[in-house]
Order: sequence, then C-alpha cells, then structure tokens
Amino acid sequence: MSDVPPSDVHDDDLPDMTAGEFALGLLDGDAGAAATRRVLAEPAFARSVEAWRLHFAQLFAQWPEMPAPDLFARIERSLHGSGAATVATLPVRTPSKLWPGIAALSSLAAAALLVVLFTRPLAVPPRPQAPATPRVVETGPTLVASITPTAKGAPVTVVYNAGAGSLRLTEASLADAKRTAELWVIPAGGTPHSLGLLAAHGGTALTLTAENRARITAGATLAVSLEPIGGSTTGLPTGPVVATGALSRV
Repeated sequence: MSDVPPSDVHDDDLPDMTAGEFALGLLDGDAGAAATRRVLAEPAFARSVEAWRLHFAQLFAQWPEMPAPDLFARIERSLHGSGAATVATLPVRTPSKLWPGIAALSSLAAAALLVVLFTRPLAVPPRPQAPATPRVVETGPTLVASITPTAKGAPVTVVYNAGAGSLRLTEASLADAKRTAELWVIPAGGTPHSLGLLAAHGGTALTLTAENRARITAGATLAVSLEPIGGSTTGLPTGPVVATGALSRV
C-alpha cells in the first residue's frame, strides 16, 4: 500500500502543466511536437495554452522594463566618438558556455511556472455545459365534434384545445333576427351547461371556465339552442334545439 495520503483535489481541477510549459516555450524536440499536435487536435488543450499565455502576459506586464546598466554609457560613447563607423565584433561563445546559460534560463522559467501555479490560480475557461433538455408541456387531448343541424344546413365543426381551454367553431348560420344561438355541453347522464353564445356571422372562439373544461370529455354531447337575444335566463335551454353532435378524441 502507498503511504501517500489521498488527495481531495481531482485531476480535472488542476491546471495543465504541459500547456503552461508550451506557452512559455520550454518544450522542444518530441515534447514540443507532441504539444503542437495536441493544440491542433484538442480544443480544451488549445484553450488552456491560450489561458496560460494570457496569464503570463498579464504577469510579465507588471514587471517594468529596465535598460541595461551600460546602455547610456554606450550611447554617449557613440555620440562623442571619432565619427567613423566601427563594426563591433561579437564574441563567439563556445557551446560549453552557451548551453548552461540556456539551461539556467529554462530552469528559471520552469520555477516561475511553479510559483505561478501555487500562488496565483489560473483562470481556466469554463467547461461547456450540456444543452438543457427541453421541457415537454402537456397540452391535453384535442377533441372534435361535428354538430349537425336538425333541419337543412351545413354541419358546424367544433375543435376543443385542452391546453388553452378553448373551443373554436366554424360559421354557424343557425340563428335568426329575433333569436341567438347558444352552445351547450351535456355530459353523459347529466344536465346541459351553457358554454356561450355563437357569433351571428363568421366563426366563434370561446374560452371556457374551469368547471366547463372538466365537462368537455370524449362522448359528451354538444347542442345548439335558439334563445332570446342575450341568451337563456334560466341556465337551461328554453328554445328549440337546432343542432347536436358528440365530442370524440382526435
């Protein structure tokens, strides 16, 4: 068994060290090529590299740029010199002196990376959220009826939208100048209940009360009676029934 205590930190919550090293330019050879392939193939890794680059840019921006100690002395010498252009010969560094400097610089950058990791948390881009499952709204059954006139005339089509609690009827030429057409629902074995008055011209749309919505069921009968202008005053049909039809489920 391992003596290392379990950690409460999940791997998914840790910043990607490889992305940070790649952002600093510390990876070369096979490691650099592998990181480049990951940038091209893994969007999450590419976002992590960009986050590291932004983080380091903000961090380095806080350090003021300092000129070299002998910069002004060299400028002054060039201004007060003999006027003849002098080509400076750069000393050639041997590999034994050059590579230790590069190695030291890489070590310094790696150390800076570790300091940033543990002292300034990296703002990792948020993980994409799965799209929410659309909520299905139960609209209830749709019922229809064809109300057939007892005399001559075209049937009246009725459509009930249970979700909206509304009835829509096609044009019904059932009334006359002295009377109005009133629509009733008659539950099985029950008494008639008024649903409203039909328009004298054109179709009719009725929004039902909660009580009448409960009465609109498959098998219930719809009927139209002729009533005085303004509708029945008794709560029951008082005039002749001129059309009937039964509701059925679509």
